[in-house]
Parts: sequence; structure tokens; C-alpha cells
Amino acid sequence: MPCTVGSLAEFGHLHGQVRLPTDQLVVCGCVAIRGGDECGDWLDFYVPLGALDHAGLAYWDGQPFFRSNVMDDWLAAIGTETFKSASFSLGVIGFEVSGCTDASTLAGEMPQTRGIGYLLPQGEVLHYGAANT
Repeated sequence: MPCTVGSLAEFGHLHGQVRLPTDQLVVCGCVAIRGGDECGDWLDFYVPLGALDHAGLAYWDGQPFFRSNVMDDWLAAIGTETFKSASFSLGVIGFEVSGCTDASTLAGEMPQTRGIGYLLPQGEVLHYGAANT
């Protein structure tokens, strides 16, 4: 089943496969979290750490929170492509980042020091601020 708004609405949590930037096919998941007006909606896309291990992709090189620059940049590219057809107010990239902040807290300003990656729109342009700590 394809990952669509309809399939997410019907099933809530989807499992599938995705090809990593290393060209290896691994399991992945996607879940929509409806937060209502107070905290907004979240769309979580993830690749389990075990799948990254199986693919031989290094995701911890002494940095905090199991970070992989290869994976972060790849996920940012997915978010950037998604933004072209389905705009959003904030995207966050990293290990277990769902709900860690929201667009209203950032008030349109990219944090200078970033433990995670941010996809932050300014007008109709999406800016990517890679993790830098």
C-alpha cells in the first residue's frame, strides 16, 4: 500500500521499505500524529536503528543522539521535496525528535546552535539548518 494521506488516515501507522542514499533497501515507517489546534499535526517518518545497522550505515561517530550527516541530508532532501507539494510550518531531523519543538516557539528564526536539523520555511522558501553541535 502506498504512503498517502488516505492510507495514513485509514491505518494510522504504515510500515514499508525505502532505499537509503547508500542504495540499500531497508524497512521504514510513517505515522501521522494529530495534535489538534494546540500543538498541530506531526508526520513522523523513520528508519529503525536496526535497519541502519543491517545496512552498514554508520550513525554514531561520537556525536550525541545517533546522528548521521548522510541520513540527515537525505531526510532534508525528502522534506524539501515534500514541501513543494505539501507545505508545512516546521520539519525536524534527528533521533527521536517528534514534538521536541514547534513552529510558534521558533517564530520563524533558525536556531544558531542546533543539536538537530531544522526545515524552516520563510515565505515560500524552505531553509535547511543542519545539526551543528
